[in-house]
Formats: sequence, structure tokens, C-alpha cells
Amino acid sequence: MKVQDNLHLALRMFKTRPMRTSLTILGVSVGIGTVLFLVSLGYGLQQTILNRIANADTLLTLDVSAGSDAVRLTEDNIAKITAIPHVTETSRLANVPAQLSLGGINTDTAAVAVDPSFFRLDGIAAVAGKLFEGEEKGAGVLSTAAVKLLGKTPEDITGKSASTFLTLTNEVEGAPVVTELSGSTLIVGVVENEDMSEIFVPLSALGDAVPDSFDRLKVKVERNDFMEEVRNQILDQGFVVSSLSDTIDQANKIFRIVQLVLGLFGLVALIVSAIGMFNTMTIALMERTSEIGIMRSIGITRGDIRKMFLVESMLMGFLGGLVGLILSTVAGKAVNFGINVLAARYGAPAVNIFLTPAWFMLVVIGFSTIIGFLTGVYPSIRASKLNPLDALRYK
Repeated sequence: MKVQDNLHLALRMFKTRPMRTSLTILGVSVGIGTVLFLVSLGYGLQQTILNRIANADTLLTLDVSAGSDAVRLTEDNIAKITAIPHVTETSRLANVPAQLSLGGINTDTAAVAVDPSFFRLDGIAAVAGKLFEGEEKGAGVLSTAAVKLLGKTPEDITGKSASTFLTLTNEVEGAPVVTELSGSTLIVGVVENEDMSEIFVPLSALGDAVPDSFDRLKVKVERNDFMEEVRNQILDQGFVVSSLSDTIDQANKIFRIVQLVLGLFGLVALIVSAIGMFNTMTIALMERTSEIGIMRSIGITRGDIRKMFLVESMLMGFLGGLVGLILSTVAGKAVNFGINVLAARYGAPAVNIFLTPAWFMLVVIGFSTIIGFLTGVYPSIRASKLNPLDALRYK
């Protein structure tokens, strides 16, 4: 029997039993759609979260801090780290106690003096206004927590001038030396941080009162291949080293487990739909027993009978996967639209929490076709083994 003959016989199910065939395909599509929907949710959440905390620079950056009081991030030690092969850039951070005053409201806060490149290497983005990009001595960037303490919104406070009072303590010959700095700071932007009240200022804002040691250092490495080598050399100097890539690796492992669990939940629905398809193929065998007897009596081989049933079941599996893909895509877009409507109402940015890789779509459609094949194996074998005479007498 030719391939086109098998397809023609398989397509007869839509004419002879359209309702039952459609419901069977719908059952498979619901199972496939559930798997796709849940896995797409897990994958989308993973990409949404990781994209917000990582970029090309942050993935190539090491976070260095002092290992003990004896090993501090002094200018000399930073120079040694900068001289390590394959280190392309370093950026310093120093925390300084401060007071902030705006519109008659005074609040204690922390001044974070940084090199302008720190924002880029740490993956910090402005939620309002901009970040200072050069040694803008009079510029400052507030955290959202500091904005709330001042009774403003990020949009309202951007462009305003605030009075700042910084207290820098250095150790000179074993004795603490306190330097007090006061002035006016132009708030050029706001960054997201609801936990800490902070104002970021350029290190140049400290003038000649340079800290004798820094709290953190960002170290950018030339390529990912050199990350471990540079990390080990910094560790050998006694510093504590961490990187965002370590956190992302751990997060990816957790998300893989989440995706697996979600996929298993969807697999339950798929198994139920596969049982429904098996039941449909078994009923089709019983209804077409006499037809099989006639086909066998006119010379159709056992192999042709098996192919006929297998093509029919595989076609239902393929169509079920295709419809399931459509259902999953529509459901994902509908849910994502609803979430973004709520996010816009509360002032949150739009997100896309459903993401399905193209390769996974192809795998799922192929998987549904294989399920159709497996559910058709037993009925096809039974059909091919029917005795032609017994089949003709079957009622």
C-alpha cells in the first residue's frame, strides 16, 4: 500500500467519526498545551529574572572585598589587582556616613562613593533620570528607599538639589582622622533599592579626602576563560572574591528543577490524554473489524494493516501537538497581557513571563507524534493478527 493510500485511509476518521476524532485530538492538545504552558512559564521566569540582574559586563566582573582587617582594599593593593594579567577594568566603592536634607526634611543615609563605571559593572540601572557617567562632582543618585524617606517620588525628585553632609573617617598613623564635607548635590537619577537609604556620589565628590581603604572593588576580566585564573590570584592576596556568574549558575540549577517539576505536572495531563487516544484507537479497531477482513481478503498484507493504524494514530498525535502549541501560545499571551495590565496599574515595568524556545516547540510536536505512535502500536498489532474469516463474520 502506498503512502498516499495510508494517509487517505487515515484521514477518513474525520469524515466517519468527526466528533470522536476531534475530541481525541483536543484531549491530546490539552495535555501537550499544559506541558508547554508550564515549562514556558518556568523558562520565562528564569529569563526575566536573570536578564534583570545580568548583562555582559556583570557576568565578566568579580566582586572583591577585604578578607580581614589586616588585608584591606588600599590604593596599593588595588594597583596590584589591576596589574593582574587579563584584568581590563576596576571600579572602587567606599561607604561614608551621611545626612541628607531636602524640602525641610532631614534624614540619615549612607553615601556610596563610587567610580562612575561601578553602575555598569554592578548591573545597576536608573528607574528615573540617569546615572552619572563621569566625575560629576556635584551629581548624586538616590535609592528608592531614600526617596520615600524624603516624601517624594522618583520622577519628582529628579533634577532637585539636596544638601548633603558627609563624615569620612581615615586612619593616620594609628589615629582616626575625621573629615566633614558639606555641599549641594544635584539628584540626577534614582535606582531601585527598597532596603537601603543610599545616595551614590562620584569619588571626586570627596575631593582631597580620599578614603584610606575601600569597601568593595569591581574587577572586570577580559574573557570568561580567565575568570578562574584571576579569581585565584586575587584570593592568594587574601581577599574575598565572589561573582554574579556563581549566583546565576546556582539560580539556573534551581530553575532547572522548577522546570522539571512543572513539566511533570503537565505530563500527568498528557498521560491522561494518551489513555484517551489509546481508547479511541481500540474502539476504532472493533468498529472496523469487518472492514479489515474485507481488506485482508482482497490481498492487503498484515504490514499494510499495521501501517494504516499507526499512520492514523501518529496523525492524531501530530495534530494534537500542533493544536496544543497554539493553545499554549494563546493562553500564555493572554495571561501575560493580564499580568502586564496589573503591573501598569501599580507602576511596575512590563514583563514577559512566558517564553518557549523554538527547539522546545519542535521537540514537543515530535514527542506528541511519538506518543501517537506508541498508543497505536497495540491496536495495529491486534488488527494485523485478525483472521480474515473471523473478521468477516464479526458483528
